[in-house]
Formats: sequence, structure tokens, C-alpha cells
Amino acid sequence: MVGIAILCAVLGAVCSAVGAAMQHAGVREVGDLTLRRAHRLPGNRRWLTGFSILFVAAILQVLAWTFAPVTVVAPIAVLSLPIITVIDFGRFTPKLAGAVFTATLGVAVFVWIAAGSAVPTDVPTNVALQASQLVAAAVCVFGVIATFQSGTIRCLAFAVGAGAAYGLVAVLVRDVTTSLPSIAWSSLAGVVVAFLIGAWFIQLGYTAGAADLVVAGQTVTNPIVASWIGMVLLDETQGAGAWTEVALVTSAVVAVTGIIALAQFHRSRVVT
Repeated sequence: MVGIAILCAVLGAVCSAVGAAMQHAGVREVGDLTLRRAHRLPGNRRWLTGFSILFVAAILQVLAWTFAPVTVVAPIAVLSLPIITVIDFGRFTPKLAGAVFTATLGVAVFVWIAAGSAVPTDVPTNVALQASQLVAAAVCVFGVIATFQSGTIRCLAFAVGAGAAYGLVAVLVRDVTTSLPSIAWSSLAGVVVAFLIGAWFIQLGYTAGAADLVVAGQTVTNPIVASWIGMVLLDETQGAGAWTEVALVTSAVVAVTGIIALAQFHRSRVVT
């Protein structure tokens, strides 16, 4: 079953990259994206194809998490970053390869360490509310930054904001599933709102910059935010040693460094 899970995770990463590339192309065809023009997206064939592929990717990822431990399959998701970079550019230059490798390695190691050291806990209502408030504040900050910036910075700000929203979704989904058969309505509502905001930020990110930068920003931020909530607010790593925490921080810094290098690469391409 583990082999099937790994296969599903790899296929899911491929589908995520292809779907993101298709949606990026569709958004670019629509032009400057506003809420009034959002209704045009489902009418765009490329965007709709990308949405369908991403839906398949989500199913594959759920299957992967069902058939194998999170430690095995979670890091595989970051393969979508180098794949979409190849789709966008066709080849790797030394600077691009270094940025993508650094970001991919950092987030893969982070997810692997976090998954291996965390002990799942329940999500109290007050913690879910606190996490929602903190993430909402962060999303607002990145939204404001994106509003007053353009190009690469605007793209990355929207991507990071989307990643933060998706990190909250992961925590709230766990609260919903662990509360069954009762329904945690507040967390369920939070899942819907956070997912919609994250999805909208991604589309806005596509209008401002490259697809691989959007994927990189949200792929790195998502697990970092979710793990931060688990470690700090839920105390899921209370049994982990100091070296584990140092390794987590270090791998997060490495991943962020890769994102910064990728952003600089795109900015240099625009300037030249």
C-alpha cells in the first residue's frame, strides 16, 4: 500500500504543477483580474482544464495520505515546484536551479521533521479561533503589501498570503474531521472562507507574476504556517528535543531563502 501511496503522491505533484500552469495561462488570457471579472475564469478553457486537473491532484493527495504515513508522502508534494519550473522555462539555468533546489529541499526537510516529531492533538475551539485571527491578520498584511506593490513582489505577497490561508485550512479541516459525528460549524465556516480567500489570492498572484513563483510561495508557506500552529498553539511537539526545533527553524530558513532567490531571479529577468 505504501508503494501505491507514493505513486499517488507523485502523480498528485505532477497534476498540481500541470494544473497550476494551465490556470496561470488562463488567468493571463483573462487579463487584469477583479471580482467583477472573476466570472470569466470558468469560461476560459485553459483555466477550467487547470481546475479539473487540480481537482484530480487533490483526490490523489487524499489517497496518498490514506494509504501511507504522512512522513512518507508529505515531502513528495514539493515536487510540483521543480516540475512547474520546467514547464515554464523548459530548462534550468544555474541560478534558477539553485533557487528551486534550495526551496524544495528546505520545505521537504521541514515537512519530514515536523511529521516525524509531531503528536496529533485535538483542536480546542479557543485555539481554532486564535489561529484564525492570527492567520487572518497575516493574510491582511500580505494583501495590503500586494495592493501597493507590483510585479514580483505583488505576486509573491499574494502567494504567501494564500499559503497562510491554506495552512489554516489544514488545521481547521482536522478539527472538523476529529469532531465527527458532531459538526464544528465555526471551523467548517473557517475552512470555506480561508480556502476561498487562498484560491482568490492565487489567481491574483498569477496575474502579477510567474506560475512557479506562486506555487513556490504557497507551497513553502502552507506547511510552515500549519506546523507553527501545531507547535505553538496546539503544543504538538512538546516531546521534541531542542535539536528538532533547531532543525525545523533551519529548514524553514533554507526554504524561505530559496523563495527569495527565486523572486530575485524573476525580478532580474524583468529588468533585463
